[in-house]
Parts: sequence; C-alpha cells; structure tokens
Amino acid sequence: MKDIRVPLTLIKILSDGEFYSGEYLGELLGMSRAGINKHIQTIREWGLDVFPVTGKGYSLPEPMQLLDENVIRAALPANNVAVLPVIDSTNQYLLDRLESLHSGDACVAEYQQAGRGRRGRQWQSPFGANLYLSMFWRLEQGPAAAVGVSLAIGIVIAEVLHRLGAHDVKVKWPNDLYMHDRKLAGILVELMGKTGDAAQLVIGIGINLRMRVSSGQGVTQEWINLQEAGIDIDRNILAATLVTELSNALEVFEQGGLRSFIPRWQAIDNYYNRPVKLIMGEREIHGIERGIDEQGALLLEENSEIKAYIGGEISLRGK
Repeated sequence: MKDIRVPLTLIKILSDGEFYSGEYLGELLGMSRAGINKHIQTIREWGLDVFPVTGKGYSLPEPMQLLDENVIRAALPANNVAVLPVIDSTNQYLLDRLESLHSGDACVAEYQQAGRGRRGRQWQSPFGANLYLSMFWRLEQGPAAAVGVSLAIGIVIAEVLHRLGAHDVKVKWPNDLYMHDRKLAGILVELMGKTGDAAQLVIGIGINLRMRVSSGQGVTQEWINLQEAGIDIDRNILAATLVTELSNALEVFEQGGLRSFIPRWQAIDNYYNRPVKLIMGEREIHGIERGIDEQGALLLEENSEIKAYIGGEISLRGK
C-alpha cells in the first residue's frame, strides 16, 4: 500500500470544513502546491468531495467527524479494538488474525478499498461517511448453533440506533436494516468451523450515516442515510455501543439461539403483515410476510397457509 500519511493529514486539517490554500498546506507539509494537489486527488479517490475555489483554496462540503481511537477504546476496556484509517475490508482484517482473536474483538475503519456485502457484492465505503465495523465471536457449540445469528445481530443494531435517536429503523430479512422502505445498513456474517469444532464468526456491519449521492452511484437498490433523515449520531459512540450490545446479545444467543429474539424481530420487521415477493433463483413467490421462526426462516402466508423459506431475497410486491 502506498504511503497514506499525507492524505490522512490533509483530511484531518480539512475536517473542520474551512478553506485552506494550496500554498498554506504546502508550507505546512513541506511540499509544492502540485504535490498537495496530487494528494488531494487521492482523497477524492477515497470518496471525499474536496472543492477547490480560486482565491480561497480547498475545502470539504461540510465539517466531518473522524474516528477517535481513544474514545472508542475508553468505552471498551475489555475488548481489543483496531481503529484503522484505510483498509481493504474490516472483515478480511479479522479473518487474517483469527488465531489471536477473542470474542468481542473488533475492527473499525474510515475507508474500505474492497468492502464486501452478501453474495459477493461490493459495499460502497467512502472515507468517513459511514460506519464500517467488524467483530469476532467464537461459538463453542459449533456451526449448527449459528443458525439465525444474523437476524439477532440485525435486531441489536436496530435497537441501538433507536436508542441513539433513529427511531424509524426496521429490520429486513435476512441481513439488512431499512428506514422508510430504503436500505440503511447491511450485515455480512462469515462463518468458519467444522462439525464438532467451535464456530468462528466474523460479523461485518455497514451503516449509512452521511454518504453523499455521488458516492452511492454504484448501489443498485434504493438507499438512505441518517443525515438525510435529519439524524446525527456520533460514530465513535455508535461503534462502541454496538460492540458492547452485540457481545451481550451473542452471550444470550449462545444459551437459547434465536427463540428469545423472535418477539423483538416482529416488533421492528419492516415487512411484517405486508404483501411481498420472495425471489429464489428463477422462482418468484408471492405472499404475506408473517415474520420468522426459530431457525431464522422467513414465514410467508400463501393461500391461507404459512410456509417457511430459508433462502432468497424479498421485496415489497410491485417493486
């Protein structure tokens, strides 16, 4: 990876939203204005809009809050949390270190160069705009005990966001969070382990906080961010709170699986009692969504009969 110290320093300077001339920045960092411009281009490649104005210099569209390792670590004294500026993928960072991790260890980043979602999709990860967090958990009961774990995780994320002021966040089966029928966040759980052995989970979470339209052009479904909804949440508090609450919830999940989470899911299920279509390969199934069962399967009412499905993608009928 190329040296990123200068771009990161520039972001820290520009994060207050004020204008800084290329000449001033060059003197400050000991380089030419052309050199500064080269590093500004790197920042733009990371998804930040930097505006040049003749006679005034460079500025971000608005002030931005950077991740603060000291704040996050202070809130999580029992957890090992890596706070990184630029990374390929927070999930991959943990996957590369499985042998040294303990349950609750986490990684949070400002920018992912190769963030990934479900089914091999790319997760758009502009610098400083959203929350990109991954956490490790070890399930001693083995891989079979992980059935439905992504649903429990979704519930916890939604409830944390409710507590921090985002009251309209809902869960969408099986791995997303929605607000106003648009995608707000996604979950990617990667599981390692063989039958008879403990399961190792790497839980990846991406939440749209302040992502600009220009950064989300590659997203193929309707999405929303909290800023658009008029909600401002401190990323450092959000990261620390999620790690704490997910750790607590996973201890409960280890004891009883998904059973105790089902009423909590139903209360915030975005599609509960609504007409939906379930796409499974070439099949398209229409019905009324009736929640989930203890295995995490989707319950659909079709012709007055409720059937359970464990795979596929759902959306509102007509969309």
